[in-house]
Amino acid sequence: MADSHRCTSVAAELEGTLFISGSLFPYFLLVALEAGGPLRAAALLAAYPLAALLGAAFSSDDLPLLAMTFLSTAGLAAGDVAAVARATLPRFFLADLRRSAFRAMTAARHGGERYVVTRLPRLMAEPFVREYLGADVRVVGAELRVVGGRFSGTMASPGVAAGGDRSLGALLAVLGRDRPIVDVGLCTGAAGDRRQPAFLQVCQERRAVSAPEKSQATPLPRSEYPRPLVFHDGRLVRRPEPLAFLAILLWVPLGVVLSVMRLLLGFLPHGAGLLIAAATGFRIRGGGLTGATGPAGRRRGTLFACNHQTLMDPVILSTVLRRKVTAVTYSLAGFSELIAPIPTVRLTRDRPRDSRIMRSELEQGDLVVCPEGTTCREPYLLRFSPLFAEIAGGEVTPVAVRAGGAMFHGSTVRGHKWLDSVFFLMNPAPWYEIRLLAPVPTGGGGGASSSSRDVANGVQRMIGDELGFECTELTRRDKYRMIAGHDGVDARSPSSSS
Repeated sequence: MADSHRCTSVAAELEGTLFISGSLFPYFLLVALEAGGPLRAAALLAAYPLAALLGAAFSSDDLPLLAMTFLSTAGLAAGDVAAVARATLPRFFLADLRRSAFRAMTAARHGGERYVVTRLPRLMAEPFVREYLGADVRVVGAELRVVGGRFSGTMASPGVAAGGDRSLGALLAVLGRDRPIVDVGLCTGAAGDRRQPAFLQVCQERRAVSAPEKSQATPLPRSEYPRPLVFHDGRLVRRPEPLAFLAILLWVPLGVVLSVMRLLLGFLPHGAGLLIAAATGFRIRGGGLTGATGPAGRRRGTLFACNHQTLMDPVILSTVLRRKVTAVTYSLAGFSELIAPIPTVRLTRDRPRDSRIMRSELEQGDLVVCPEGTTCREPYLLRFSPLFAEIAGGEVTPVAVRAGGAMFHGSTVRGHKWLDSVFFLMNPAPWYEIRLLAPVPTGGGGGASSSSRDVANGVQRMIGDELGFECTELTRRDKYRMIAGHDGVDARSPSSSS
């Protein structure tokens, strides 16, 4: 085996080597669903088995690839596909990233040039490769043909068929005639495996990163990610293999009925709502509720500050407290306001005015605020705005919130945000955990900005410690700029607070 210290170049196939799975269908389906919609995704699912059978009958790896490319991208705006590649695909790519192959690529980082050969269109793979494998890595993949700013569904340059000569030609085209040799080619299994891609013919050494018959492929653990995965978009929780996505489609009609039923439970008395919610599979757990009602004769309401998981956080808090609380929001969608069983108050992003609004509401009763300003799906807390600490008037009660479901995420940036609660409640067994923590003194209302910042940071740390989440300095604007390309108050974002 060549000494890694003198390695000057390395190449690896993305699917089946860097990724544990060699299946491309889930990634094309995610593009079809998130950029094109459910009907396009259903059409891809229906056509895929036929394309795969014909490909096997004619010993052609190109046919399924061309069919998936056309059905998932034809007619879509280039910017929409690029957004899915940037904000949705990396999470699924990371979950399938082979630890041994990643380490081999990382070891060559300071040794020379690195190449990733993929059968996916380059547009779909390059954002992930550049972000998590290195900005210097060159992606060898097909280019999609664009007509009038939209994809035609065909390839402007030859694709890279598995095990075919195209992977060799594509890599040679990138290398150029003056550099026809790569020092190390990463592969799986034995060196003589007929399924290995043809580009390995120009690699001086073929290095096996995993031998499936000897050891089980191990995905890269989250602790070894080259950079944290904090933000991502897309509705689906799990990797959409064909049978898994078929199960989701079959579940949707029943899921819609369950979602409507669960939405109506919020308008029932809290005790009855909890019992019926449990009967439908919706699990709600509360903790730390002793003394949450506040002292008798209190003139002001209680201010609750919680981390933000879905739009339903204030509703679930009201349910476990068994009393109404008022939620402050930014630009909440009209439908979400309509179905909200608790009072909601819109803020304006004008700090002095928002402060007056929140003080007034707190004088009248309990108030809940999500200082992150937006939801975060991963185990991280975004920076807490100190505004809540400035108006608390004595103390604030931190609330640690966790929520989840097995099928659908209850938040989105680029999707239809007014359906966030509907999608969350469509999960077969959604769950919520609410834990009230010890009240934190704020030193009175209208304190110095440094004091309110200290209180906000302290509340963030308390909630982070309770949940096991990492505290960050990232903000709502960072999330929207990464996923949507604007700061979260763009006109295209009807509900910038989630």
